Amino acid sequence: MYREGLILVREEESRMIPIARSLSFVMLVASLAYGAPEGTISGTVKDPTGAPFKGAFVQARNAKTKITVAVLSDKQGRYRAQNLPPGEYQVRATAIGYKEDSRSSVQLAAGKPASLDFALQKGMVHWSDLNTYQGRQLLPKTKNHDLSYQDTFFTSCFQSCHAFQKTMAPFSRDENGWRQRVRYMRDVIMGGEDSRLSDERVEDFVSYLTTAFGPNSPKPPSPADLPEYKSLVRSFSDEAMKIVYVEYEFAGSKGLGPWSAVEGNDGMIWIPYHGRGNEVVRLDPNTGELTRYPLPSAKTAGIHSAIPAPDGTVWFTEAEQGKIGHLNPRPKKILEYPNSLPDGRPAGSHTVRVDERGYVWTSGGPVISRFDPETKKFTHFDVGGTYGNTVGKNGEQWFTVFREDGPIVRITKNGEVSKFFPPTKGKPQRLQVDSDGVVWFSERRGGKIGRFDPKTETFQEFPLPGPSPSPYAIGIDRNHMIWYSSHEQDTLGRLNPKTGEVTEYPFPHSEISMREFFLDSQGRMWYGSTANDIIGYFIPPSGS
Repeated sequence: MYREGLILVREEESRMIPIARSLSFVMLVASLAYGAPEGTISGTVKDPTGAPFKGAFVQARNAKTKITVAVLSDKQGRYRAQNLPPGEYQVRATAIGYKEDSRSSVQLAAGKPASLDFALQKGMVHWSDLNTYQGRQLLPKTKNHDLSYQDTFFTSCFQSCHAFQKTMAPFSRDENGWRQRVRYMRDVIMGGEDSRLSDERVEDFVSYLTTAFGPNSPKPPSPADLPEYKSLVRSFSDEAMKIVYVEYEFAGSKGLGPWSAVEGNDGMIWIPYHGRGNEVVRLDPNTGELTRYPLPSAKTAGIHSAIPAPDGTVWFTEAEQGKIGHLNPRPKKILEYPNSLPDGRPAGSHTVRVDERGYVWTSGGPVISRFDPETKKFTHFDVGGTYGNTVGKNGEQWFTVFREDGPIVRITKNGEVSKFFPPTKGKPQRLQVDSDGVVWFSERRGGKIGRFDPKTETFQEFPLPGPSPSPYAIGIDRNHMIWYSSHEQDTLGRLNPKTGEVTEYPFPHSEISMREFFLDSQGRMWYGSTANDIIGYFIPPSGS
């Protein structure tokens, strides 16, 4: 099934498609496939004056596997991408406001280093380079759309689904063009049933989009031309330059929406396609083989979450269809279970987890749902508006209620429900439980990371730096550091819970769109980035 330099995707009918494979900096999967020593690409990056350039991304993309390894240049301008398999690479250095400097057909021999130096020249800052917060501040305000409306627009459109960098900033459409896109979002992506987008609201959005991204937009060619721009540019620490990203590229496919990536107990990585893919996908990181499991129906499922169970099967949610699904890789069988209330309303199919007894829990909708795979019956708990969902200690299940004054919720093994309200009305979103049973959660609106100790029933909150830090995904690494993604700053962050110190890390793309983090058995933190149609992992810097 595997040839050197070519990674294959197996569909249910065993049709083979080229796809990217993963490189690992922790356990060198690449060397197993190639059977040869790995190599290193290193060098320097300089600015237009010849001085060292700190914070440039240097990305090495394997020409055959189409995997990109991204590292950063340090304060001396030095960078180093190591443990690369031999082969041909495309290497480029990039930074916002500078022209890309690239090298094609870089041949990396087995066990030999390659040296490449880059010089970045001044270029243009594009609107698509901005993070979400910068866009909120800099995009045009009109007579009908002031900053207050713009905040409402960003909250409505960019709260969870996407930001403006990929879907709006690169395009200039007239009123009819934007109307087609907004209606497509409502009628196709949302299924036409989202009451938040009435015809009147659609037209209001169209009016704003035509102003901000139309052919006669009052915005200048570059946001850097605006006097407010400089005050919105963030800097990063020397420590932040140590992070490494490895990204899988799904060539030829757009809008798949890979929501997350999580390791099963057999080492396989499972990926839910929330967008047009309508599939659950399995990646074998040892061979690079990707197996696709299409859903039985062509209707948009909105696979919002997938989680492997101890028995090797996978449970997933179909947010748009109000179902949970069960995938058995052997013999490649998918079963679906509609989840509705007695009055016919959908019970919610958002985030899924499987507890130690094999019960399947889902958040979202007006209730929390627990599904018994043996009896095929749902039990509903009257706690509405839940979002985050995770397994705790002693058979406990934990949830967040995603509203300003929302609590975190515990359901015990016996079905007892308790609510605990954080000190800040921060709109808690995602949560995880550490090895001591302590609950960590992101406070999206409050700009904090929350800590709740179930033993003492006490809270501690850690404020995050900068304007609108908006933590979304949350993860805990091997060294008990707390990681989060910033939805509006489009960065990663790491909290040291012992000191309260926060380190922010840049991301190779302007829009981060990371929903969940999952730590694998090798210490890599996996993510999906829906806006960029990629999955990947980052390697927490040593000593973190």
